[in-house]
Amino acid sequence: MDLDIFVSAHSGEWERLETLLRRGRRLTGEEADELVRLYQRTTTHLSLLQSGAPDPALVGRLTHLVARARSVVAGTRAAGWRDAARFFTAGFPAAVYRSRRWWIPTALLSIAVAALVGWWIAAHPEVRAAIAAPAELREMTRPGGQYETYYSSHPAASFAAQVWTNNAQAAAVCLVLGVFLGVPVLWVLLLNMLNLGVGIGLMASAGRLDVFLGLVIPHGLLELTAVFVAAGTGLRLGWTVVDPGPRTRRAALAEEGRSALGMAVGLAAVLFVSGLIEGFVTPSGLPTWARISIGVLAELLFLAYVWTAGGRAAARGETGDVEAADRGDQLPGVA
Repeated sequence: MDLDIFVSAHSGEWERLETLLRRGRRLTGEEADELVRLYQRTTTHLSLLQSGAPDPALVGRLTHLVARARSVVAGTRAAGWRDAARFFTAGFPAAVYRSRRWWIPTALLSIAVAALVGWWIAAHPEVRAAIAAPAELREMTRPGGQYETYYSSHPAASFAAQVWTNNAQAAAVCLVLGVFLGVPVLWVLLLNMLNLGVGIGLMASAGRLDVFLGLVIPHGLLELTAVFVAAGTGLRLGWTVVDPGPRTRRAALAEEGRSALGMAVGLAAVLFVSGLIEGFVTPSGLPTWARISIGVLAELLFLAYVWTAGGRAAARGETGDVEAADRGDQLPGVA
């Protein structure tokens, strides 16, 4: 592309578009139609320049011009309660539902790893000896030991806030860093499953696995589900780098990335609920069956929410991406 010839051929259109934009709302019907046509043509010109003759100054000028024109053509819209309601009733559950083929296998494999680690530790005294001295192991697993007092070692409100913050950070790492081919996601999963497996193995070796599960299950079902959803979504984002499908890699990453960031907001709300359970229910004086029932109920409500609201929204074409009006323009590739 000869840049000088291209600029000479189209600069008149760009100047005319700038003139119409300066007039703002004082446009006739014919001028409004002209503005739309010039906006579309300038968008195409910008696409051609970016792919064929990337001149930074000219690309910057046209990018600004296209953005101004788009705000006039499409209008601006402020986010409000309606957007939040739409997100939690359609966008978020649809995104979780769409990624189920990633996070369900992730959950099953992760739980299998934790169970295998727990069995290995429980069945091999030499492994337990490598973890800690016998006196330290007894202190951790005895009645009233560290595993039992962990959940009541701090005031419930501050403990719930701390748990929520830590779990939200882990979920965010999975969602955001999944783009690096999913490697950080696998590391976060491995650390979490090793931690769970060590607890299972040590308490099982002390004959107190039922106590450990009674402490973990109330909050752990919902908490781990949120982590698995984040991990599955992060792995899906990483796979998009390898195989973007029929979309361009840039468009695929943009769409899946926006969906993943939205997922972070939704999962923060889910983890907030699990943090409340961990802070107020797990260390409470309720019978074990009652605490477990609360955890199972919370998990079933979340799954029902995903499969009903999310399934219906996904069937309508909802992906968890932002609305079309809020996305950047997809630039055409030909004039």
